[in-house]
Amino acid sequence: MKKIAVLIAGAFLLANFAYAGGILTNTNQSAQFVRMLSRNASTDLDAVYFNPAGLTQLKNGFHFGLHSQTLFQTRTITTEAPLNNKEFIGDVTIPVFPTAFAVYKLDKLAFSIGFGPNGGGGTAEFKKGLPSFEGKIANQVNNQLVPALAGLSALGLNVQPGYDADIQFKGQSVFWGIQFGVTAKINEMISGYAGVRYLPSVNNYSGAIENISLMVNGELQNANSFLTTASSVASTRAGQLSALATLANTLPAGDPVTNETISATLTALGQDPSKLNNGTAKVILTSASNSLTTTSQNLTATATLVEDVEVDTKQTGAGFTPIIGLNITPVEGLNIGLKYEHKTSLKLTNDTKKSDAGMAFLKDDATIPSDIPGIITAGVEYKFSKKFLASASFFEYLDKGIDWGKNIYLQDRKIDKNSWEVSVGLQYSLTDKFSVSVGGMQSTTGVSEDYQSDFSYSNSSNTGAFGIEWRLTDQLTLDAGMLFTVYKDANKSFGTYNETYDKVNSGFAIGIGYKIF
Repeated sequence: MKKIAVLIAGAFLLANFAYAGGILTNTNQSAQFVRMLSRNASTDLDAVYFNPAGLTQLKNGFHFGLHSQTLFQTRTITTEAPLNNKEFIGDVTIPVFPTAFAVYKLDKLAFSIGFGPNGGGGTAEFKKGLPSFEGKIANQVNNQLVPALAGLSALGLNVQPGYDADIQFKGQSVFWGIQFGVTAKINEMISGYAGVRYLPSVNNYSGAIENISLMVNGELQNANSFLTTASSVASTRAGQLSALATLANTLPAGDPVTNETISATLTALGQDPSKLNNGTAKVILTSASNSLTTTSQNLTATATLVEDVEVDTKQTGAGFTPIIGLNITPVEGLNIGLKYEHKTSLKLTNDTKKSDAGMAFLKDDATIPSDIPGIITAGVEYKFSKKFLASASFFEYLDKGIDWGKNIYLQDRKIDKNSWEVSVGLQYSLTDKFSVSVGGMQSTTGVSEDYQSDFSYSNSSNTGAFGIEWRLTDQLTLDAGMLFTVYKDANKSFGTYNETYDKVNSGFAIGIGYKIF
């Protein structure tokens, strides 16, 4: 049964907690994004992340921005498998999702720093476990333990199909992004950017399986306690039979069995005492004693496999992402932003505190690959007038360039095609100081069905957003917005039954921008 704990621990290593963007990447890096969804041609302060080559269009001086988001995600897995539970719900909560930007602009140069959770940033908790975890318990109890314990009926213990267990786990993940770069104005039309993002990363995973129960004589009993007790009963019976075998050895070997206790015991063992002598009785009693001793030992060993198990693993590591960008302003009012983020090579090292469950990939100091895909982005922004602007953005996540390993079912997590997103945002100024915005985004995943699992799955989705920009002074600006994401169900076939994976996101953001000219 420790393999069940391994299953949970292994799933943590496959989990992704990205909130918006690609499989592992968060693109919700500013309040402006949350209220508009299209920022890849931005020439405001959040261009540090979305379009760093556009920063030379800021005014000379210092520019600072601080943003925070509160994000919620509900993951719902429904299964047709023959389990006690049919619906499993996981809640992901991110109460504070901070991002910050700083730029110093001087004529044709802009020096920038960005900070934010580029991956993860939340806590996922499944209070009932997942179908794969419960299914493993159901299979091992009903299809392995129950047949293996059929012999206990001789002790008056009838083990039947049926199980229960308390399963819970929690995963916390954050890949911080600290970005440094320089933007240079090449001419009146073109600017270029070169930079690097440093990603110190931390994952914390904990899980437990407790109170595994078996159905014995029509009632659920704690498996470990039951097997321990059954082992003790078998051991006691083995000792009694050994004592009777010794007694039979003191009697004339060729004489008929006359001892009433020996005779009753032989009858209970399915033997006919009238057809046996003392010597044969000794052999039978010794054999039965040895068999029960073996049974006792096996039950003791099995009891250790259904003990409560806890897993507690922390992973840490760091990687670097080279970034280049290009900004083009072909005509007044039209801006085009392009960016390429290289694949991030990242390895995480385990710090296992409680148990590695006997698995190499959970052992203390083991190294786990966790590369982040490269990204290509493009954006177009056009100002129709002083009051109205429109923006369109495109993301392509280079998922096919990553070895995603295997899912929880030991299937290769294949990628059919790269994931991509397209979004449109509109902003209208009601006054010189106050603007409203709306945005829409479509995200299309490229994963295969083999990629999907109940713990780590990727869905296509549609997102809507709205918000405000309030220019409190010439130097101070407030942005606020909210978004809501609806995901398309992902289905996975297991031959005799299907599972459905769904998610729902919502988020709120507020940000402050300040300029020193």
